[in-house]
Amino acid sequence: MNRISNLTLNNGITMPCLGLGVLDRANRASTAAAVEAAIADGYRLIDTAASYLNEREVGEGLARSGVARADLFVTTKVWMSDYGEEKTLHAYEASLGRLGLDYIDLYLLHWPVPLDFEATIAAYKVLEKLLAEGRVRAIGVSNFSAAHLENLMAQTEIVPAVNQVELNPSFQQKDLRAAHRQLGIVTQAWSPIGGGFRRSADQGSDPIADPVIAGLAQKHGRTAAQIILRWHIQNGVSVVPKSFNPKRIVENRNVFDFELPADDMAAINALDKGLRTGPDPETTTAAAFDIAIED
Repeated sequence: MNRISNLTLNNGITMPCLGLGVLDRANRASTAAAVEAAIADGYRLIDTAASYLNEREVGEGLARSGVARADLFVTTKVWMSDYGEEKTLHAYEASLGRLGLDYIDLYLLHWPVPLDFEATIAAYKVLEKLLAEGRVRAIGVSNFSAAHLENLMAQTEIVPAVNQVELNPSFQQKDLRAAHRQLGIVTQAWSPIGGGFRRSADQGSDPIADPVIAGLAQKHGRTAAQIILRWHIQNGVSVVPKSFNPKRIVENRNVFDFELPADDMAAINALDKGLRTGPDPETTTAAAFDIAIED
């Protein structure tokens, strides 16, 4: 088995560079089995969120895995409707209870709320308090722009350890990644293979179907997904590809026994179209989503 390598966060703790994403609200019943299968295959990072509505199922899969808690790295996220001092603390306790854990490894703000950044700041200050109390091991954000990060850090004490953002060969966020490097923030990619394009009208931008990626897959005897994940990892990016398919879970992990040479990396770097498939962080609010977080 090819061992998953680790990244060191800015507070000194280590995090696997590849984990399992579990955002599939329509398939909640399969979550526990997917988590259990992934851990059996060597995954140790599981990425969920209160808004995925499957933290209970993730917790069930963690428990069924039989792997010691100290050997697992669990990420979850507080939803926008729970920003604010009292609400964020309650959200943390609720997530902990649903997961069946006594601490969280990485706790993230799920989105910035530019129209109410005061609530965003208040929520992050709760994360800072939880970190100081040892109730989380690291804190960070998701979907923040460089400007959002600058605003956040001007009003808080702790630099986020991670910013989890949409990132794939068609949407490479090069300027944001450069800002992360300067600040010591790990870039983590959601939708790292570009699954959003397969659900959109712009399927022509799907990196999985790109001829360059297909050619590299053939050259290296790999799947297109493995080529893309390897590109992320060589760029120092953490990835949390979502899959509930046991075969693909195994395939996605098997990216640590080969390397893309510089010309292959450059070919993928040239595929950037600047196209996002997810919501725009500048305008996103909780009201834009039809999600009721369970208590």
